[in-house]
Amino acid sequence: MTGILIIAHAPLASALKACAHHTFPECAATLETLDVQPDASPEETETQARALLERVLQPEALILTDVFGATPCNVAQRLADGVQVKVVSGVNVPMLWRTLCYQHESLDMVLTRALAGATQGVMQVATARPQNQAQKPGHDPAHHQDQQ
Repeated sequence: MTGILIIAHAPLASALKACAHHTFPECAATLETLDVQPDASPEETETQARALLERVLQPEALILTDVFGATPCNVAQRLADGVQVKVVSGVNVPMLWRTLCYQHESLDMVLTRALAGATQGVMQVATARPQNQAQKPGHDPAHHQDQQ
């Protein structure tokens, strides 16, 4: 089983954890998060992250971060050994959900699935109503009155 640690700028990590628990409530034991506060030093952040990593390391862990080159990712890179602990930046909800769904697989497979989830979850969405949806009865297209 692969443990998951999210290190991101506050409040993104805890928001992603809430989203994960909404969909996968059973993931609590294998998911930890660290919201990096604006005034936190990299050393303080690393100390907190190491403690959280120890809690999810089973014996492997994937660390998800928000932005490459920023403090959360830099700290994550210090924790990774490239064998039992690996890092992916650019975390989003599809990446997280894919990671949770397949965390029973090897770390390399979880990492591959995380990347696929992230990229496949980003797409342009049609701005017009899909063609297979019927119009509401009594709708007059000439009458354009928006209510909020």
